[in-house]
Amino acid sequence: MSGNERREQLLDIGRSLFAERGFDATSVEEIATKAGVSKPVVYEHFGGKEGLYAVVVDREVQKLLEAIKGSLTAGHPREVLERVAFALLGYVEQNSDGFRILVRDSPVATSTGTFSSLISDVASQVEHLLFEQFRMRGFDTRYAPMYSQMLVGMVALTGQWWLDVREPSKEEVVAHLVNLSWNGLSGLEADPQLTD
Repeated sequence: MSGNERREQLLDIGRSLFAERGFDATSVEEIATKAGVSKPVVYEHFGGKEGLYAVVVDREVQKLLEAIKGSLTAGHPREVLERVAFALLGYVEQNSDGFRILVRDSPVATSTGTFSSLISDVASQVEHLLFEQFRMRGFDTRYAPMYSQMLVGMVALTGQWWLDVREPSKEEVVAHLVNLSWNGLSGLEADPQLTD
């Protein structure tokens, strides 16, 4: 096996174990045993468990970021919301192990960030869409950042829930997400007040 092939093998094994057991419960010895190599081989490629984990997280963040950013294209805001929800749930569906890793607390800094920083990045892009909608409707545009966090957070948390239940279907989940968020947005009050 070439050095690159061994590195990819270790990444695949580490990804699987981190998803199944978490960072703390996974050992370098276990990774090496599953790969059929000695512990020094893992250290040689990654410097240790933290280095391997950081590469796994970086790759997963990149995959998810590409999926979500690809959905943030021009169009009607409701269509953008649908595309973002589909992108996130599509990633969950096709990369369950990766998503499990991302939603856990990351013990090491990564070059591309954590799941929460990724979600914040997406929310800042959604903010620009909401800013324009708020402006057109006469709403206070200062609240666009807060609403974008709410919308993106709702989709992200629903993705975490759906990761384990997988019912209803992805299409149904997206339809309900969009129903709640869009119909809630379409009925927004310009100056919301508490009832008490």
